[in-house]
Amino acid sequence: MKIVFKSLALVFSVVLMSCGGKEEKKEGFTVGRTKAAEKTAEAPAATNDVPASKRITLEEKGVGQIKNITLDAEINMEMAAAGEAIFKSNCTACHKVDKRFIGPSPKGILERRSPEWIMNMILDPKLMTEEDQCAKDLLIEFNGAAMANQNLTVDQTRAILEYYRTL
Repeated sequence: MKIVFKSLALVFSVVLMSCGGKEEKKEGFTVGRTKAAEKTAEAPAATNDVPASKRITLEEKGVGQIKNITLDAEINMEMAAAGEAIFKSNCTACHKVDKRFIGPSPKGILERRSPEWIMNMILDPKLMTEEDQCAKDLLIEFNGAAMANQNLTVDQTRAILEYYRTL
């Protein structure tokens, strides 16, 4: 019963949010509406015209427990296979390898983000969206769709990172 109630609440919220961005005229005065994401999207655009998903921030490590990581020159295919399995079971509801979906595509992510940033984002997305500017901008760009914390271990996250190296 709780699932039905939560589902109905979610559907109602989505319908309610989709009503924004319209202008209504009522008996001699005008009401202008804008979506909250549109208001907050103006601030990052003023500082950087490149969308967060395309922005290159290789020098930033993000915030979280991963401070420094060294990647071997060769990809560990066994670890990458394990990472692919974890990605397919935990991440594909929001991320597609070859295209933008609810969240960004991981393809080419290592050309835009440092390994530390990627691992910190996977391990603690809430902390990252609170304290890391690029993560905040991604949240805005993807319409407030916050990344869910999958409660993965550092080893599981490292395997996903190795899988990303194969994309």
